[in-house]
Amino acid sequence: MTRDKSILIKNIYYMLSYAFQTLNQSNYEEIAAEKFEDMQNLFAAILAKGIGFQLKQGLYREYRNCQEDLSVMRGKINMQGTIRNKMSRRQLLACEFDELSENNLLNQILKSTVLLLLKHGNVKARYKDDLKKKMLFFSAVDTLELTSVRWSAIRFGRNNQNYRMLISICQLLAEGLLLTTEQGEYRLAAFLDEQRMCRLYEKFILEYYRKHFPQLSVTASQIPWALDDGSGTMLPVMQSDITLQLGSSVLIIDAKYYSHTTQEHYGRHTLHSGNLYQIFTYVKNKDYAFGETPHKVSGLLLYAKTEDQIHPDQTYQMHGNEIGVKTLDLNLPFEGIRKQLDGIVREMLL
Repeated sequence: MTRDKSILIKNIYYMLSYAFQTLNQSNYEEIAAEKFEDMQNLFAAILAKGIGFQLKQGLYREYRNCQEDLSVMRGKINMQGTIRNKMSRRQLLACEFDELSENNLLNQILKSTVLLLLKHGNVKARYKDDLKKKMLFFSAVDTLELTSVRWSAIRFGRNNQNYRMLISICQLLAEGLLLTTEQGEYRLAAFLDEQRMCRLYEKFILEYYRKHFPQLSVTASQIPWALDDGSGTMLPVMQSDITLQLGSSVLIIDAKYYSHTTQEHYGRHTLHSGNLYQIFTYVKNKDYAFGETPHKVSGLLLYAKTEDQIHPDQTYQMHGNEIGVKTLDLNLPFEGIRKQLDGIVREMLL
């Protein structure tokens, strides 16, 4: 089946919309209705809208420490600096004070990413013009090397929650655009790499079920080891991607986004053994936690459908538990994706 690139790009937008609820706001409606042929323009449109919305509210500001020679005292006096001024016959006080500033890490990331995007040849002129206008309001903001940003260390609070989605888009763009050609032009892969797509894929499925199945407990919970003596030193954490629970019925979903959904040995296709061992371990340890209470614990490996000829769709009965392996076809209008996700819950949990 030939992939319709515009459908895939549109579904990237829908996945982002679930992962970051900000995109569901009315000011992003125009983007939802537009047809995109590549990711660069999709991200450029989202950033232009998002930054414009943030400018109306005011750019996020943080207190930063400033040191300045002044004719009147502000904040506290730096004695060494003041003495140095006196010795130089400068009648100025060396002052240290805190000042609210737009020149902080979050705004620096936005500006640096936009400037990187403006160098990209595939971005349409109308998006570039829109972004350039937005950058006029960032004149007091410095740029930085995006390779030096520790993305995992960025924290969001009450005053900068609106930046969460924008910074995530910047990370996706920066990590893709930082590759250059010999001519010095920046490029972005046609699609995100497996690792980043897998994170987005997991988050999308989790947030989809949270929104559309409020009767379920939907978490990305840790599963305790079923230990006989209680000693679990050095055991790895069992972190599920998605756990759906209704009373004593549990479905553990492991979301996988790979280029190939199966592995081939001597012409024979089999499931990735590590994935199957992992979901089986999750299910059996969760099953043990219920003890003698009547319950049902099932597991599902949910692969994103690829262009491979083989698409797993099997259910196995393993030592009293149901383990399913399915593929989710993202090369469909979103209603088709919704039907698949709803069907999984009806078949394996409800």
